[in-house]
Amino acid sequence: MHYLRESELILNSDGSIYHLNLLPTDIADTIITVGDPERADLVASYFDIIEIKKQRREFKTITGTIEGKRLTVISTGIGTDNIDIVFNELDALVNVDLEQRKVCEKLKQLKIIRIGTSGAIRPNVALDSYILSRYAVGLEGLMHYYNHDNNDEEFDSFLASYFSDFSVAPYLTTCSSDLHKTFSSDFFTDGITITADGFYGPQSREIRLPSRGKHIIDKLKFYNKEGLTTTNLEMETAGIYGLGTLLGHQCLSLNAILANRKLGSFSSTPQDTIRILIEHTLQVIVERL
Repeated sequence: MHYLRESELILNSDGSIYHLNLLPTDIADTIITVGDPERADLVASYFDIIEIKKQRREFKTITGTIEGKRLTVISTGIGTDNIDIVFNELDALVNVDLEQRKVCEKLKQLKIIRIGTSGAIRPNVALDSYILSRYAVGLEGLMHYYNHDNNDEEFDSFLASYFSDFSVAPYLTTCSSDLHKTFSSDFFTDGITITADGFYGPQSREIRLPSRGKHIIDKLKFYNKEGLTTTNLEMETAGIYGLGTLLGHQCLSLNAILANRKLGSFSSTPQDTIRILIEHTLQVIVERL
């Protein structure tokens, strides 16, 4: 087996993985990701027992149990650049012998569920509703650094028709079919999520600088797959699905809609909307996973 050099697999002095500051025993097989470290505390406030609480930089990890189910919540910060760190290091914790610096012969599969916030790009997606990202279109380019293949002729044809004149190479990713079945209900609307590499220009927001992002988003409104259309914008889902698929983990992204970009509106009760999504997600995990 290939030996992983110190510069490639960086460990801290206590043997923990570099950025997350975690040991393999620190995480559960089911993991919730959130962007905000304070939201990690909110999720963990529902735990009956807290076993581990660690933080380095924006990466806060809390592992505990709820109704006998062991669960980890970790804050990733914002963007797929952070997702690249979190997912590779989580995978190393379960699939690499850190002492021997070698990939394990038998690989382990994690269940990773994102609880995030998002903005709708269609007027019929209501504020304070919830989108289950069946697919995600990445605009930020993370998966171009890996051997990721869209392998989707319809998507490739769409790109050829609509993106030949712009220096962006969107890619398509998909959620875990098993987790999709587990979480599908009237609580969620299935949709196609667009993952951008910024909050302002890349999501067509304009304060003082004009954005070319509107050009991209307007084109993506024409994309549909299996009766689904593009529904919302955020900054992590495509990277989560892409890396999760390549690493062999089950991943799902759940989105609280706090803004409607088409209508120019924002939720008057964002914290309540997020709290309801957390409670529903935990209920499904306890009862069905």
